[in-house]
Amino acid sequence: MSEAIERAGADRALKDRHRAMWALGDYPSVADHVIPRAGAELVGECGVRKGDRVLDVAAGAGNAAIPAALAGAHVVASDLTPELLEVGRALAGALGVELEWREADAEHLPFADGEFDVVMSSFGVMFAPHHQSAADELVRVCRSGGTVGLSNWTPRGFVGRMFATMKPYAPPPPPGSAPPPLWGEEEHVYGLLGDRVTDVDASRRTVRVDAFPGQGDFRAFFKACYGPTVAVYRAIGDDPDRAAALDRELDALAEENTRGGVMEWEYLLLTAHRTATA
Repeated sequence: MSEAIERAGADRALKDRHRAMWALGDYPSVADHVIPRAGAELVGECGVRKGDRVLDVAAGAGNAAIPAALAGAHVVASDLTPELLEVGRALAGALGVELEWREADAEHLPFADGEFDVVMSSFGVMFAPHHQSAADELVRVCRSGGTVGLSNWTPRGFVGRMFATMKPYAPPPPPGSAPPPLWGEEEHVYGLLGDRVTDVDASRRTVRVDAFPGQGDFRAFFKACYGPTVAVYRAIGDDPDRAAALDRELDALAEENTRGGVMEWEYLLLTAHRTATA
């Protein structure tokens, strides 16, 4: 019993850190600058229709949830970080669209088995630390024959390489957690979902980013607005030499991946159907 209590306490502490990390900076601005159309693209690939019951997991401020609601679906946007949900609620209100906003852990979703026709996540669930637990929940709450849809950054793409660049400067990850960009590898996602899904369609795509044309623009923006990057710089805040070294590495990465003021960031878009059950 004491071991179970200890594990539960460690998990709560880990999720508290994740919640606080994503409240740092200004993630809604990141989504607006980098992936303004990615949510609607995922909604389209999932075939969301009027009247569908849709769950957006790790929804942030609703980059995918709001387009699904605009398509006429009954949408629940869930996220671990209430500050992001508040921003999403305001954005939806300004558009005159209604959806439900729920604080929820992607690894322990507070929904019934098979409750939704479509379960999706746009660059969100990949950051849950325990990949198999999160994948199990995605499948569990999707109805038989329903759709699971995911957009995830790949390890070899720009964002995956950014995380690899920051890793030596970040505190060590907690035991049992897995790197987020693994969700951008087809075989990894196939293994997580297993034979519980069928009709898997996966393709590597790129998002064109033209918001950072000048040297240092990308690093300055992410250093101020992107929670994981903000957290890494805070961790080395008392070591100006290491902070300057990370500045140089991020600037070099951005320069290497910029052509004519444009960057192309690779991601994996995957859809599948929940295996029909008798």
